[in-house]
Amino acid sequence: MVFQPDDLHRAIDHIASRKLFPNLTVLLRLRGPMTPPRTDVGNRVRRALTRMARRQALGSEISEQTRPEDLTRAAHAYLGEAPIVIASNREPYQHVNTPSGIEVIRSPGGLASALDSVARATGATWVAQGAADADRQVVDALGRVRVPPGDERYTLQRLWLEPDLRALEYRRFCNGCLWPLCHIVYVRPHFVAARWRAYQEVNEQFAEAILEALGPRPGLVLLQDYHLGLCASALRARRPDLSIVMFWHIPWPNREVYRTFPWRRELLEGLLACDLVGFHIQYHAINFLDTVAQELESHIDHERFAIRRRGRRTFVRSYPISPDAAEISLAASEPWATRAAAEIRESLGLEGRKVVLGVDRLDYTKGIPERLAAYELLLETRPELRGSVSFVQIAVPSRVDLPEYQALSDLVEELAARLNRRFGEPGRPAIHLILRNLGFRDLIPHYVLADVAVVSALHDGMNLVAKEYVAAKVNLDGALVLSPFTGAARELDQAIQASPYDTEALAAAIGRALTLAPEERSRRMKALREVVAGQNIYDWAIKILRDTRRLHLVPGTTRPGSPR
Repeated sequence: MVFQPDDLHRAIDHIASRKLFPNLTVLLRLRGPMTPPRTDVGNRVRRALTRMARRQALGSEISEQTRPEDLTRAAHAYLGEAPIVIASNREPYQHVNTPSGIEVIRSPGGLASALDSVARATGATWVAQGAADADRQVVDALGRVRVPPGDERYTLQRLWLEPDLRALEYRRFCNGCLWPLCHIVYVRPHFVAARWRAYQEVNEQFAEAILEALGPRPGLVLLQDYHLGLCASALRARRPDLSIVMFWHIPWPNREVYRTFPWRRELLEGLLACDLVGFHIQYHAINFLDTVAQELESHIDHERFAIRRRGRRTFVRSYPISPDAAEISLAASEPWATRAAAEIRESLGLEGRKVVLGVDRLDYTKGIPERLAAYELLLETRPELRGSVSFVQIAVPSRVDLPEYQALSDLVEELAARLNRRFGEPGRPAIHLILRNLGFRDLIPHYVLADVAVVSALHDGMNLVAKEYVAAKVNLDGALVLSPFTGAARELDQAIQASPYDTEALAAAIGRALTLAPEERSRRMKALREVVAGQNIYDWAIKILRDTRRLHLVPGTTRPGSPR
């Protein structure tokens, strides 16, 4: 048998991950015109073996996780040759102009990173808006480019929106209306008809791009998040043979809150054009069923979690999402991560201090002011902690053109300055406020460094930062303080939970996390890691694909309850 170079690379990776040492020598003896140069093989083998050794050192919690190849097999088993299209507002990679030429950057945020892993494993086409200044320069005539750079696994197909339309739809409607509507944090949504019309138009354009990516074959469309709530209707009108799944990543509000939304029925009709609607937690799935029951004439099957309306059936399920925990754990165990953590400790003057970490977008749902108020109260009431603890808050600027976000940014900077005036020392502030996005390699050392991570979101569909921190604590030396108003709190019951609305309780939780006995810290973190390891991003995707098969939603087939 003659191996292609890619076959050999995949085989080496497979052998390294499965610990099949005897077969490795066979591959090393391969020769022939289709075999890569020996140096390429040797380097690849060494990297694979090093990765395998680290897996072994991390123990069974990592080695037994679901892997990319498991998702690849599941996609073939459940869907056959049907194409898969992922659609989202944000693209996974951006091309930007720099003085040294065009560079590719990975889009910030845990969601884009998690879905990138799914796209790599399934070979999906990803449809998203092109927004970076060099995005048009690298695509073909159809707006396509292969990604990720240097290891092209899937196609990114970009569509282009007019700037004014984009501003109305994304900044004003999605962020100024749907976001505060769905997050119960007492920020009033703005309902403006022109912005709703922009949302309709953008969803139509996304539907056209998705159909272009699919071609004539029946396929599976995975719509991601609230930006694309009407897309399924446009797709279904043109292609009733498609299988359409929507995953709504943010909370779904209770029906009384949802009633305030002027276009509530139109949005529900758009979502019910899907075959399957997914949420992070069952509570939000129940809210969705209750909302449909109140707003639309329909039959709710509470036993099967399904909605029947106008001859169609839409299933509703919960699928808790997690990051690629193995990737994070392996990165955190690398020597470079340890070195980088030590460099951060030195550069920020953290020697001899315990470190409390916050990582968030600068968003009013994340509870950053509440967190800083609790930290201030902790230092007020426990003077023995002053000078022995430092807070590192990474706050990624977000939606800065909206007044609510600018006001939040000003408030956070003011609170940080007050903390440092009250409790800082020359050259050693009480809090370091980092107002920029950090990439994966920069973020991992901060997780490694932190003794405590605080996630104090006021309302969150899941919160991947909590799970990323847990995945990075390979030495079990860390503690997580977690808001009960996150989806993650339903799973991570060994975190120290405290309401961000109760300043005294949150301050006490941070203090407790800082002073946990080593045995309890290790016990709690071990339990948290078992949860995160048991539900990684590949499990999440496999469960969705499995349900498309189990519920008879495979592309090109007649669905239960659909017209015959």
